[in-house]
Amino acid sequence: MVKRSRLEVYFDVLEAIDQGTIKPTRIMYKTNLCWTALHDVLNILTSREFIREEKMNKTKRYYITEKGRNALSYYKKSISTLHPYSKTVSIP
Repeated sequence: MVKRSRLEVYFDVLEAIDQGTIKPTRIMYKTNLCWTALHDVLNILTSREFIREEKMNKTKRYYITEKGRNALSYYKKSISTLHPYSKTVSIP
């Protein structure tokens, strides 16, 4: 099993949010992260303005910003250019 890099985790979270998964628990399941790791990633992405957090009563929702959408687009283009048939590149 290949371990994801921190950068891949950030973009997996951005992609999940971009696809409409906005609740933290659902993001956690979709990206296969533990709660503490997800919390750290969400804090970093929020502080750098790739996503925004909205509080509704006692719950939080996360939405991708234009900056996050642009970064995700560049990432996808780079991956498809480097390895057009796979999302991840396996290096021996």
